[in-house]
Amino acid sequence: MSSYSPPSPTLSDPAVGELLVVSDIQKLDLPRVERKMGSSELSYFLPSRANGVNDMYLHLGFNAPEQLVRRARVHLVWAILRVRHPLLASKVSMRNYEDVRFIYTPPQSPEDALLDAENTIEYRDASKDDLIDAYLNGDRTLSNERLSYIIVSQGGPPTLPSPPLTPRHTTPTTEETPEPTCNHDILIGAAHFLGDGMALHQFANDFFGLLGSNNTQQELERQLRDEWVNYCSPSPDKIFVLPNAMEDKFPAESSKFRRAVGKVDFSISKSKTIGGQTFPFKSKQARHTIVPTVSYDEDRTKAILKRCKAHGVSVSAALFAICNIVWARDGNGQRDLPTLMYSALNLRPYFTVKSPHDSYWFLAIGYFNVVLPNFIPRSTELSSVFWHRARIAKEQSTRAAKNPMVISRCQSMAEERVQRARVWAKEDDDKEHGTSAVPPLVPQSAVLAPRAPTSALIGLSLLGNLDGMYQHASFPPIQLHTLTTGSRQRPGGMLLFGYTFAGKLWISLGYDENGLEKALVERFWKGVLQATDELLIR
Repeated sequence: MSSYSPPSPTLSDPAVGELLVVSDIQKLDLPRVERKMGSSELSYFLPSRANGVNDMYLHLGFNAPEQLVRRARVHLVWAILRVRHPLLASKVSMRNYEDVRFIYTPPQSPEDALLDAENTIEYRDASKDDLIDAYLNGDRTLSNERLSYIIVSQGGPPTLPSPPLTPRHTTPTTEETPEPTCNHDILIGAAHFLGDGMALHQFANDFFGLLGSNNTQQELERQLRDEWVNYCSPSPDKIFVLPNAMEDKFPAESSKFRRAVGKVDFSISKSKTIGGQTFPFKSKQARHTIVPTVSYDEDRTKAILKRCKAHGVSVSAALFAICNIVWARDGNGQRDLPTLMYSALNLRPYFTVKSPHDSYWFLAIGYFNVVLPNFIPRSTELSSVFWHRARIAKEQSTRAAKNPMVISRCQSMAEERVQRARVWAKEDDDKEHGTSAVPPLVPQSAVLAPRAPTSALIGLSLLGNLDGMYQHASFPPIQLHTLTTGSRQRPGGMLLFGYTFAGKLWISLGYDENGLEKALVERFWKGVLQATDELLIR
């Protein structure tokens, strides 16, 4: 039998008219579930150890009545979702550079789950910008013991008119009167080796679906109890599992010939990736990430979408072309070297092996490149060049997603990334401990056959239409109005985001203002916004 010393919250049950406390529930020693990280997870974990590089955040601003954002209700919703998605409540144990494990101990009771949720949530009186700045540039919020965290800032006048409240049933004898709404901010933090943007946004939708539902406090307590019974309660026939690593969601390749073909294909695909444009680095000051963000109102967003559709491209393809045009016009790179940009590829549609756990919290991304010329023909109208480049970006993106070797390439890339991460991790540890590492031997072939440059100008996180993921109609008392996302960066990091949300197109640029030439980045950002106005709106 296990002991439990801290005082626990209680869950009320009106059906029986009494309180259920921890001592009323039989508590057993639950099994500890372990799983080794896959290559992709490990490639994100190892760089994060020192200062949280790649720790994700999602900020959402919303208007809601105060009763929906009371702490007891928020805690219940957070507890329910942590029970459903065990990686959020897991810890990490590193044995060596090859063997790092998720460790999950299921909560011993619904009250235990609620207490765990309360220990990973914080309330601050802070603005949206202050919340984001503290997460990106302050001390690391997450750790190996705390892989997810929520910060809530309550109160403030609503930023937009809110719809009327739907009837809610608190007691049969009380008439429902509309409550005034206030603006609230929430920041959800999660380690990137837990999952990706798709998981983060799906989670946020589920969070607001529960928070803004018609369920009373007692009904949410009952739901937590039911979820705990389903996922965590011990029984003779229950096997506790964690979601599979990405690599285990693909069928194992048993053919040596096919594995060899995959390696050759990956090598050939890399040889075709050429890029020689970069923002100059500075490294004297501590990293400080800023995220300038611009949104376009619904009318301008509709005009942008309509214009892109008329030219047969998506907004995502257009953003690749805009970055290319702006850099070719205002950048300081060599004109004869092309511009390489990269973006993430959602691998969920390619999975063929069913995971033993139904959670969507897992990492499932690969990467693809878009390569465009670094010049603008003087004899051709700029808009014609722009739309042609956008169509090329679309073709390259489509080709990457539909390539028959896409799975093999992503697996090879994951293995290459984790090998680099292990080398860098050991170098960091040796430096910290004051020991010198022996530099690896360079193969003679690498000396005799130099490769073409493969430097990337910028990464683009193109999230698409997030209104298709956020089911706003399922939580009518809550009006989401602002969304900003990103991650803690390494020195000199830069990532451009593009997405539609709440009927608006949003473009943001997260970058280290101390690690890059600020004047050049500001000129680039100004150029992106001007090009959007000139080429997509006017």
